[in-house]
This record gives sequence, C-alpha cells and structure tokens, in this order.
Amino acid sequence: MTSVQGIITSAAVNIISAVAFLLAFAILRLQPINDRVYFPKWYLKGIRGTPIRSGAFGSKFINLDFRAYIRVLNWMPAALRMPEPELIDHAGLDSAVYIRIYLMGLKIFTPITALAFLVLVPVNWTGQTLETIKDLTFSDIDKLSISNVPPGSKRFWAHVVMAYIFSFWTCYVLYKEYKIVAYMRLHFLASENRRPDQFTVLVRNVPPDPDESVSEHIEHFFCVNHPDHYLTHQVVHNANKLANLVEKKKKMQNWLIYCQNTYDRKPSKRPTTKTGFWGLWGKTVDAIDHYATEIEKLSEEEAAERERVVTDPKAIVPAAFVSFKTRWGAAVCAQTQQSSNPTIWLTEWAPEPRDVYWDNLAIPYVELTIRRLLMAVGLFFLLFFFMIPITIVQSVANINSIGKVLPFLKPLIEKKAVNSFIEGFLPGIVLKIFLILLPTIIMMMSRIEGFTSLSSLDRRSAAKYHLFLLISVFLGSIITGTALQQLHTFLNQAPTEIPKIVGVSIPMKATFFITYIMVDGWAGIAAEIVRLVPLVVFHLKNTFLVKTDQDREQAMDPGSLDFSTSEPRIQLYFLLGLVYSVITPILLPFIIVFFAFAYVVFRHQMINVYGQKYESGAAFWPGVHRRIVIGLVISQLVLMGLLSTKGDEQSTPFLIPLPILTIFFYQFCKGLFESAFVKFPLQDAMVKDTLERAREPNLNLKAYLRDAYIHPVFKGCGFEQPAAASALDHEESPLVPTKRSSEKGSNCGSTGNSHTAFQIL
Repeated sequence: MTSVQGIITSAAVNIISAVAFLLAFAILRLQPINDRVYFPKWYLKGIRGTPIRSGAFGSKFINLDFRAYIRVLNWMPAALRMPEPELIDHAGLDSAVYIRIYLMGLKIFTPITALAFLVLVPVNWTGQTLETIKDLTFSDIDKLSISNVPPGSKRFWAHVVMAYIFSFWTCYVLYKEYKIVAYMRLHFLASENRRPDQFTVLVRNVPPDPDESVSEHIEHFFCVNHPDHYLTHQVVHNANKLANLVEKKKKMQNWLIYCQNTYDRKPSKRPTTKTGFWGLWGKTVDAIDHYATEIEKLSEEEAAERERVVTDPKAIVPAAFVSFKTRWGAAVCAQTQQSSNPTIWLTEWAPEPRDVYWDNLAIPYVELTIRRLLMAVGLFFLLFFFMIPITIVQSVANINSIGKVLPFLKPLIEKKAVNSFIEGFLPGIVLKIFLILLPTIIMMMSRIEGFTSLSSLDRRSAAKYHLFLLISVFLGSIITGTALQQLHTFLNQAPTEIPKIVGVSIPMKATFFITYIMVDGWAGIAAEIVRLVPLVVFHLKNTFLVKTDQDREQAMDPGSLDFSTSEPRIQLYFLLGLVYSVITPILLPFIIVFFAFAYVVFRHQMINVYGQKYESGAAFWPGVHRRIVIGLVISQLVLMGLLSTKGDEQSTPFLIPLPILTIFFYQFCKGLFESAFVKFPLQDAMVKDTLERAREPNLNLKAYLRDAYIHPVFKGCGFEQPAAASALDHEESPLVPTKRSSEKGSNCGSTGNSHTAFQIL
C-alpha cells in the first residue's frame, strides 16, 4: 500500500500540477488571441465580440494591462454568481442539473466527514491492533481505519451506529434532490417555448403493406386511429452512405483551403501530397489539383446517392416522425399502445431534432435484440480482460510487497525518493491512462445496440461505464490489490486465516484510491479548465483554414460535456466516499476537495464554454439516483462482510436491515418521482395547448414542423415531404383516402370496406 511519504509526495505533485494548470488558465484566458477559446458560448450567442485593444500592435494578441493579472482568480466568484434560474435559461436544464450532482456530493459528504472525524477516527486510532498481526504490511494511515480495531471489540458498535446515520443522511439528501429535480423538470417542460419534439412521436417497426408505400401506410394508419389530432409525418430515409460522402467531401474541402492558403503565402512553390493513406506514401502529386479533383468526384457521387435516396422506395425504412396538432395528441400517442400486436407500430417521444442519432434509425427493429445480446456478451469479456491492466496497476501500487517475492526489484525499492514517487503518483496516473480508450469503446458498443438519440446513447454508455468502474476498477483494485499486497502472508498462512487477512486489508486499499483521487479529481479537473487541446486546434485552424468570420466561427467549436464519461466518474467518487466513510474516513477530505473544486470548474465551463448537443430535460437523473443507491448498498454490504471477519457476532446482525431499508427507499423514490422523467402529464399538455391557442390563434403549426425532422443532409436542398391526404385539408370530410386494393397487410385497425377508394372512419 502507499505509505505516508507516498501520500505526501502524491499530494505535492498533484497540488503543484493543479496550481500550474490554474495559473496557466488564468493567464491564457486574459489574452485577446485566446478569447474565443475560453468564452465561445458568448460568441455563439452574439453577446461577445473580439476584444478591441488600442495602442501597440502586440496588444491585439497579448493583454498588456498588468492590472488584469492581479485578479487572476476572479473567474471563481464569477462562476458562482449566476443564479440557477438564469443558468437554466443560459445553458439549459441538463447543464444546471448536472452541476447539482457535484453540489449534492458536498451536501452528503461534508456532514459525514465532520461526524466521522469526530467519532470514528479516534475509535480506530486507539484500537492498536495492526502492530499485533505478524507479517502484515501496513502504514500509519491504516491505523485510522477499521482494521486497527481488535476482533470482537465493542468499538464496532460505533461503526454500526455511524453506518445507520450516514445511510439515513444520504437517503434524505437523495430524496430532497430527486424531489427538487423532478419539480425543475416539470416546471421546465411546462414553461418551455414551443419545440418540434413536443408535437412529435417516433414510430418504428411499421408493418409492410402490399398496396401502399411506407409513407402512405403511415398516413393512412394515423388518419384512421388519430383522426382529430394527426397533422403530418416525415418518413426516415437510409441516408447513412450519403452522410458519409458529405463528411468526406467536407474534409477534402478543408485540405483544399489549407493548401490554397499555403500557396497564397508562398506562391513560389506549389504544395504537394501523396496519394496513399493519409498522404504518407504513394505517388507525389500537386495537392491543390488533387483535392480539387477528389472534391469533384465526391460531388458527383453525392449527387447520384442523393437522387437514389430520394427516388428509391427501398431507401425508406419502416420508421417515421409523426407530428400532431396538439401536445395532448402527441402525448396520448407516445404513451399508449397503437395496435393489438405489441411488436408493430411502436411509438415513443421523438427526440428533439438535434438529439436524433440518424445512423441508427435505419436499423430494422428485429435486429435490435440480437445486437444488444451480442453487446452484453462483449461487455462481459471487456470487463474480464480489463482485469489484466488493473492487476498491473496494483502491482505498481504494491511494489514493496512484490519485492519480497521478486528480489531483483529491491535496489529500486530501497531508494526512498523513487519509492515514494512510484507508490504515491504512478499508480493513479497509470490507471487513468488505461481508462482513456475505454469510453470510446463503450460508446461504440452503445451505437451498435441501436439507440436512436444522442441522449439515450449517453445514458446507456454512462450505465456501462459505471458498471465497468464498479467491477473492474473498484472491486478489481481491491481484490487484486489485496492479493498482491499480502502475497507473502497468503503463501505462509493457513487457508482459514485468509478471509481475516482480506478483511483487514480491504480498508487499507483506501491509500491507493486517495492517490487516484488526487490525480484524477485534483490535477485532472484543473487540466479540464485549461482546454489545451481545443486551444491548439483553434489556433491551427485559425492559422491555416480561416479566411472569413464565418470560418472563424466554425473553428471556434466549444464542444460539449461528455456526460457518458463524466457522470460515471462522479459516481466512482460517491462509491468511494460511501464505502470508506465508515471503514477508512481519512479518504473523505480528498473527496470533498474534488466535489468543491469540480463544482466551481464545471459551473464556469457551463457558463462560458460548453455548448449543448441536446436538451433532454434532465432525463438522466433517475440513473444518477440509482447508481448512488447502488453505491450505498455496496458500502453497507462491505461493512457487513468486514465485521463478519472481525469476529463481531453481536453487532453485525443489526446491519442486515440497512440494505433492505435502502432498497425500499429506492423503490419508494422510483414510484414517487420517476414517472416525471419518462412521461409527460396530459394535464400539463392540455394547459400548454390551450394557452398557445389563445395567444397565437393563427399559428401555422404544419409549416413550423415541415422541415424539423428532415435528415441534415437534405436540409437546404429542396427536399419535399410526402403530400398530405386531401382529407386532412377538409376536416369535415369523414373519408380517409387509401390505395389499398386487398385486405392483406391492413393493420390500420379501422372498419369499413377496404376495397373501396376511401375508408370510412
């Protein structure tokens, strides 16, 4: 395990790193040349402009006002100054609720830390048990853990009582936050301006019909079954290949602009490139001519593919975005079963247009179950094989213990400075490096599963990533770390003694997690605000690609918060805090520093930097609540297991009701609040519809929705929606037109003679 010297070394390295990042940010943000990198949100809103500096030419690039450098930390109070309602209007409800997760961490752990240090730390420190165990590797920090309490001691009653107090306090805060966020969501939906998704549902698995096209069949079905509320629809085209061609053409155009700019600066030499992969090998050609030729070829391919998608009936998939005249009508359709066959005409609330993940709309519904089964198997093997790098990390964290078995490492271990650095800093940074590629793999797996919105992809990926951190990082680190840490003891003790050794050793893994918290939660969060990669990318684009103000706006991409990785990372801190609050309370102050620091940093980023990929109305909150409850139950089970290895038969049974009560609390909150995140109340929908009709009696809703759900590659290209039936323009007509000449394939659920040209409602 990490020694006191290792913890001090790690703290020094990470504090210095965090301060360096903060100072770099404080200086870089003041420079006019970097203003678009650190305040892009205000530029995109049209509120902020390029800073105008008078005086020397260099002042256009560098801030020469030395008085500004005195207030280098004024961004912190500025980040806390904006009220939450204003933050919701400025950055969206998703951003405001995400920041509340950090605030909730402070609410939970600040009182817990104070109580733990007041009660549990003295109880553990005066236990004086670790010195009596032979061949056990421990440090002075471990004397503050439950491992230092002698077996069968009445001191364990303090831990049992604190477990109840900590659990009840956590549940109380979770309940209050769930209630607040549910109210915020309902208020946000009720007061929000008109959006296309409020009137639209996504219909999937449209059954084939031998007499009508997909578009006609959809129109016929909804005219019959929703005659008073159906307005229009937009069928979904499989335009994935076309989208790839458009993206490839855009990249080629960027390269052409770069080469032209290079040639303009140095007309004496034409730029060249190679025709092979990434321009690394192959025949050397004139770059401008090459990219111009490639763009021309891609334009021809794009035009041909666009024509095919528009005219080929096979390019239309059995799915559509169906819009209604009222929010009430859309709510009824989205939240009810449309057919007696529950596998067809599947409806759900449509994502907002920017939230749609178009690539997955073309996946046949039958494939989805198979895809998700395969990805579940893939996730299992990914979890299994990732234990290998976790074991490597733990071997580095326990290099002293390995030295007992591998003597050739002793010369390195005997150097105190090297030992402290390796134990205190290297394990945390190595684990973070191993985790870098994991989010990309998990997001790819979620895409294969076939989710149709970016928000659902993020929520699904967050659930996978949390499972991964829980099993591979947390449990894996404890199991492999304990085995390696006490390897010599395991090899020389009777098998019956191993559970006791594990019970003593698990609390001592807190020192490893302390080093990880400092690397990831201190230095890592400080690095987040510097935005080093976006800074470099912006200046490269500004130098080589930007010619106009529009080009500069495109180069100033603020990005957005990666919820699929950020939220599970927060959950790891909740898990560590809840598990070790009773076992090893010394870890708690490090977690409080993380939550406080991250709260300020991400509030600043939401206000000034990050854009919104979508607005889900905080639909992710039930998952946040569930994962914290899982961490709470795990902490209770771990404490029960530890006390059982400590020979405490009297107090351990009193912990059995705790996880049962926690699960009951979760079910109570789920029944009370979760419906607000998956359904839209019909009463609220009717109120909004009534108010809108009173305020805008002449609103042309059909024109408003006409282009809302057209694939992005068709926007601005004159793409036409399918013509609506004449019955829609004459509401008094009781007839719905149909081309059906046979009864086969009819799934409209209507009555009447299907052999006639019109179907009677």
